[in-house]
Amino acid sequence: MGLTEEEIHLPWVGVATCWNEAAPCNIALNRQAQAVKQGVKQAGGTPREFTTITVTDGIAMGHEGMRSSLASRDAIADTVELTMRGHCYDALVGLAGCDKSLPGMMMAMVRLNVPSVFIYGGSILPGRLDGQDVTVQDVFEAVGKHQAGNLSDAELAILERVACPGAGACGAQYTANTMACVSEAIGLALLNSSGAPAPYESRDHYGRASGEAVLTLIEKNIRARDVVTRKSLENAARIVACTGGSTNAALHLPAIAHEAGIDFDLFDVTDIMRDTPYFCDLRPGGKYVAKDMYEVGGVPVVMKELKKLGLIHEDCITASGRTIGEELDDIRGEADGRVIYPAATPITPTGGVVGLRGNLAPDGAIVKVAGMTQEEQVFTGPARVFESEEEAFEAVRARAYNAGEVIVIRNEGPAGGPGMREMLATTAAISGQGMGKKVALITDGRFSGATRGFCVGHVGPEAAHGGPIALLQTGDVITINAITGELSVALSDAELQTRRAAWKGPKPTLYATGAIWKFAKLVGGARWGAVTHPGAKSERHIYMDL
Repeated sequence: MGLTEEEIHLPWVGVATCWNEAAPCNIALNRQAQAVKQGVKQAGGTPREFTTITVTDGIAMGHEGMRSSLASRDAIADTVELTMRGHCYDALVGLAGCDKSLPGMMMAMVRLNVPSVFIYGGSILPGRLDGQDVTVQDVFEAVGKHQAGNLSDAELAILERVACPGAGACGAQYTANTMACVSEAIGLALLNSSGAPAPYESRDHYGRASGEAVLTLIEKNIRARDVVTRKSLENAARIVACTGGSTNAALHLPAIAHEAGIDFDLFDVTDIMRDTPYFCDLRPGGKYVAKDMYEVGGVPVVMKELKKLGLIHEDCITASGRTIGEELDDIRGEADGRVIYPAATPITPTGGVVGLRGNLAPDGAIVKVAGMTQEEQVFTGPARVFESEEEAFEAVRARAYNAGEVIVIRNEGPAGGPGMREMLATTAAISGQGMGKKVALITDGRFSGATRGFCVGHVGPEAAHGGPIALLQTGDVITINAITGELSVALSDAELQTRRAAWKGPKPTLYATGAIWKFAKLVGGARWGAVTHPGAKSERHIYMDL
């Protein structure tokens, strides 16, 4: 194995990556892992590299593959846990680069409660076309324009060739970059480590520093649950809100909290977002991409702005072994007023994500309003109900819907889908047809961080669990009000009870065996993170103490 006797008796550090060749998101992680291992060795540890899976949403989107996406988050956490337990490693450095691999890796750290450092693989650089930055979001929306006859085959092909110019995760404030910001704010990643794009050589410096940092955590016996606390989760929700981050954070933060035994559900996330200003002008609601934010100071400057308003818990410990307050005291950068606005003069006074509740969503729902005017945040219209994303997508492609309607896509929840698929193909097609502001959409499934428009996800309870969304009929009048936090249908309690009595139960799925069936059987509601095991509250031992 190439180990000396001395190295065998040093602390053993698992260096876990989600490297694969599926897409640009994770392709650089194997190289970055070598830098982490150098750092571990330099600090007096013995690194042991291992890999786990990733399902890349950009490839899985819009077809059956998306059913594997959310299930992969828990599979990542499970496989990292099993590898660490099986080999009795003393600490963990985790590298991840796509939507579910980031929370999956952080969930494993908190579940094991070992000294842990997270490091993001970095975002992709934007492509350039006709003097403008372009991202994968532009490609999805171009497909809608192409279907509407507003873009030629050749124009679409050119955009496809330039949109993703190299390694890295989707480049704007979609789910991967949102959770990368979370990794710093929650304290599991070194400050500023998530910002540099994947192709930048500076990522190796952060990799080495992360490898060195984990040995400091071992020395000080600072474990993942010392870092991930109720306060640090609130810091993480703040960073999502002020950057206009992905609604998926309201799924992943509760799941991370669950691993620590902390009650922190969708409403806890959205309550924090409601009183957090939105002041980072990032796509998809704004103008700029992750590289732009990094170049004007990145997450540290954003958190410094939150600190000025007293919105950061400064006493939270971080992966450096210092508190977040101590780390921010060293930051000299200031908001540039273009990408990062001063928090005192934000783009909007409240965060980019809003929680909804009402007789249509007793367990809540969520909507991203970053970049929307107040007038655009209220919508009332008749429902047009679809039983799956495919059925809805075909209707959108055929333009078999009308302005003023609320498109309902059900049976796409964690259990009912199964897999809680993202609806990006459908929402991008609607936007591409120029209908993004003329209709609304609700689903018990999820949305991509790249989704824009008035799109409500995570409606709970989901249809498979008998939630009110299962009882809707085409023509029912639905009200969505992101200002007051309402999601309701104009039906009496008596009418809903009558429909429930006639409901025939969940729609059967194709999945009667295998990993996706197993996920569907175990998974809980979206409000609590769509988790698949009892969590820290039920544990009888902590791995590190065995």
